[in-house]
Amino acid sequence: MAGTMTKEEKYRQMIETPVNRLIPRLAVPTIISMLVTSIYNMADTFFVSQIGTSASGAVGVIFSAMAMIQAVGFTLGMGSGNNISRALGNREEERASLFASVAFFTAGMIGILFWLFGTIFSRQMVYFLGATDTIAPYALDYARYILIAAPFMMCSFVMNNILRAQGNATLAAVGITTGGVLNMILDPILIFGFGMGISGAAIATMASQMISFSILLYQCNGHGDCIKIRISCFRPAWKIYGEILHAGLPSFCRQGLASAAAVVLNFAAGPYGDAAIAAMSIVTRFMMFINSSLIGFGQGFQPVCGFNFGAGRYDRVLEAYWFCVKVAVVMLTAFGTVAFIFSRPIITAFRREDLEVIRIGTLALRLQLLTMPIQAWVIMVNMLTQSIGYGFRASVVAMGRQGLFLIPSLLVFPRLLGVLGVQIAQPLADVFTFLLATAIVTGVLKELRQLKRDNGPEAG
Repeated sequence: MAGTMTKEEKYRQMIETPVNRLIPRLAVPTIISMLVTSIYNMADTFFVSQIGTSASGAVGVIFSAMAMIQAVGFTLGMGSGNNISRALGNREEERASLFASVAFFTAGMIGILFWLFGTIFSRQMVYFLGATDTIAPYALDYARYILIAAPFMMCSFVMNNILRAQGNATLAAVGITTGGVLNMILDPILIFGFGMGISGAAIATMASQMISFSILLYQCNGHGDCIKIRISCFRPAWKIYGEILHAGLPSFCRQGLASAAAVVLNFAAGPYGDAAIAAMSIVTRFMMFINSSLIGFGQGFQPVCGFNFGAGRYDRVLEAYWFCVKVAVVMLTAFGTVAFIFSRPIITAFRREDLEVIRIGTLALRLQLLTMPIQAWVIMVNMLTQSIGYGFRASVVAMGRQGLFLIPSLLVFPRLLGVLGVQIAQPLADVFTFLLATAIVTGVLKELRQLKRDNGPEAG
């Protein structure tokens, strides 16, 4: 069991166990936690959609704010996590503890500021995020409680990544999964049982995030083989923040631009009514569900990649990458094919009473599912470059899908093609991002092969 391993045994596991056994072992708990997180995000959308189309649209609007919270959490979590993996691979435990504590306490402080400013300017915020006059009242009710959860969410993202970076993916999964299951149980009870409507969905999410936070904090500080989070190790310095941001910038680009793209999507869909905003919100949540399995798998790859890069085992970095690419392409192609066949029933399950939501959502979902295999390639390229500290190149890939290509597509194509322009914007962005990622990873793989030749297969 991972929980009973000594640090030396953990080190040996990460640099000696065959990658085709090690990565699935680390990835399975992460895939489960990512799927559960995605399912409870979808559960919010599903149960709120039963209230009405405007309420369903409100979840899509506030999703943009949640993406901002995730952007900060993932930036600090991935940034510290990648540095922790490399530090442990180089046997620098004190340095690893410094990164963990700085990231955790910084996330908490930023989360509190986000809660305060979001609450004070909540009305301006929901309109800024793309709410219509009919969606705004629901969005305000939902945001009130989501904002309270912001500090807990940010810190949980950091702790999740800190645990995974050490190869303790199972411990991380327990906290995330418990909160997710609780959220799914509370949603129907609070929304319908207590008649709280959309506020009930938000309270369910808030409570589940607080429970996840508490469990993750215990997992970090209650296990002997884990790097501890301590206030005494909170020694912020520009150099530490620089290293965290350098490694975490791709996550910020990916998540931050996802938030910006969600806002632009709300505005692009707005002229076609609340049904268009609701339909695109449902499609976005469902696509996140499918992609979460791949991201979970990739997060099993990242600590292996970081550890072995830090230990000079470039042969294992390359072997792990190609193993993950093969699995990822097969996995997403299979999921995408099944979902394509059942696209209409999937959208109908969320909003059975609104034929316009079903019509817009079904085509949008099918178009996005067509690009599933190339999305697998893009995500693995992004995770490789990020894990080995190639921050700039990882950031460029991360910016492609949600920023460099999606936002311009949403600004241009709806004006030319109407609602079809909204529906095809993401698939077109995926194709261009695939071409960009391929150009970047060709150079990175060449560099890794050269490092392998220079150091020999058993370096470190």
